[in-house]
Amino acid sequence: MSRLDNMMAILWMLNSGRKITAKQISEKLEMNIRTVYRYIDSLCASGVPIISDTGHHGGYTLLNHFIKSPLLFDVEEKTTLLHAAVFAKEAGYFLGEALDSATSKLMMHSNQEQESMIKQHFEGIEVIGPLEKPTIVPILRKLEQSVLNKLSVEVDYHTSHEEQPKRRIVDPYGMIYWNTNWYVIAFCHLRNEIRSFRVERIIRIHQTEITFNPPLHFSASEFFTRNLLPEADNSESFISMVLAGKTSTLDSLCQHWFLGNHLQERTSKEAIFLIDQEHMHKYVPSLLLPYGRSVQVLEPLSLKHKLVEVLYDLIDYYQV
Repeated sequence: MSRLDNMMAILWMLNSGRKITAKQISEKLEMNIRTVYRYIDSLCASGVPIISDTGHHGGYTLLNHFIKSPLLFDVEEKTTLLHAAVFAKEAGYFLGEALDSATSKLMMHSNQEQESMIKQHFEGIEVIGPLEKPTIVPILRKLEQSVLNKLSVEVDYHTSHEEQPKRRIVDPYGMIYWNTNWYVIAFCHLRNEIRSFRVERIIRIHQTEITFNPPLHFSASEFFTRNLLPEADNSESFISMVLAGKTSTLDSLCQHWFLGNHLQERTSKEAIFLIDQEHMHKYVPSLLLPYGRSVQVLEPLSLKHKLVEVLYDLIDYYQV
């Protein structure tokens, strides 16, 4: 660790409220005891009121809990931050090394009682994340820097309907993590419009020296959400979809990212959605089929026919 980190670590240990010796500090931080003395002298010189008691039961303490700073967290705050770090890492956060360093400092700057309590809080809580995609980490880092510095990037992007990746220059406005995937919202110079790009489809990325200014008050999350869901500009295209079934099944469907945004009414036995007919026929059958007989379509009749059509297509596909 750096000199500053070591001095902060000593400060954290002294802030525990218990008397601590130079030997205990040196063993905890794995440093020479003479180095500990130098750091304590430097802290005292900077105005930190460290009390030194000599003798058999001597040691160092801080005067009247000298430090009361937002950087000194209690057990509950530390546990919350450590839990959040676990969730972030398992969700695919790309700055894993910095995250590990931050969490290790939180643990290092805890006294024995705090460490024991934090360990108890962690028992029984685990997060199962998606499969890692380590190949996109360097791309995510460059995108983050480009968003921060407002620099255009040149990318080779492979869409789902093209055989070969296409080179284009984009202005990255923001990054989105949604449904276990990373996206960058950017202005595409090739298409002359703002678009969302799935990061794992970026084959190559090169940061240019071209600067840009994003639209005033632009929100990447609002843009992304708006493009996920059909807008109700034409109310005539929206019809009621009524589903019945088990309470647990209806709960799951009502919480779905797509259907949940169209929920109009919910009872213990039914759920009513107002949804665009085109999107209903395109997406809903694949959402309902995995639930089998635990869900039933009451309205509209056209959705029932579409379900039958999809099932017959599957039968034909697997027919020997």
